[in-house]
Amino acid sequence: MAMSSYSMRGVYTVFGCGLILSLVGCDYWPPALQAQIEQMRLETQTLAMEKAQLQGQVLDLSKAKQEVQSQMDELSRMNREKTAMIMSLQKELDVVRAKTLKSMSSKAAQRKTPAKSKANPAPKVLPGKKALSKGVGVR
Repeated sequence: MAMSSYSMRGVYTVFGCGLILSLVGCDYWPPALQAQIEQMRLETQTLAMEKAQLQGQVLDLSKAKQEVQSQMDELSRMNREKTAMIMSLQKELDVVRAKTLKSMSSKAAQRKTPAKSKANPAPKVLPGKKALSKGVGVR
């Protein structure tokens, strides 16, 4: 039994030392692992900066998009107004053309039906002057 008490003490000792070492932790980091960790930290910082820049660009583009959208809405509204104005002016022009054609056709109809036929009247002879006939000349 003496042997068993030594072996039990050894087991307890090893177990106790393992427990103490596990609670204390290991402060040794291999250099290769430290280099990888530092590289990953740098990459993380770089990616965080890039992310911030991209978010800034997204905000700027969103603002620009809103401005362009508002300009497009304004231009669309103006286009509708101008289209309505053009249609109104076109209708007015059609009415004026119709009135002009109507008045021109009524004036033309009045001109075609003359009241008197105009022919070359005979020259009037004034008293005291002799009328000259054709072919006869005064010498």
